[in-house]
Amino acid sequence: QVQLVESGGGSVQAGGSLRLACLFSGTSRTPHMGWFRQAPGKLRTGVASIRRDETYTYYADSVKGRFTISRDDHKNTVYLQMDRLTTEDTAVYYCAARVAGSGFSTKEADFPYWGQGTQVTVS
Repeated sequence: QVQLVESGGGSVQAGGSLRLACLFSGTSRTPHMGWFRQAPGKLRTGVASIRRDETYTYYADSVKGRFTISRDDHKNTVYLQMDRLTTEDTAVYYCAARVAGSGFSTKEADFPYWGQGTQVTVS
């Protein structure tokens, strides 16, 4: 069973930075990975995704140029570096995985494995 655990969330002032990490386990196949977020009273939306071989990345327009997704498969970890944070970035951030062999996707419904989320609060 694929499992994912997020870490690195917290409270920061506007303009600050955080780096989220997601440790994944339970699969011998390299997965596609994605980050999603859900703000209070809003739907969960895609933030960034990275293909299994790192040949393609996706960023939502709202975070493009400020956030960077990366991965270290030797450590079974995907990261989300968040810079120049604003109050609009406040949300619970979720890590998700899609097992290699299937096509790359940025849609929530195409990611069957999810972590529990980590809170990011920007004030």
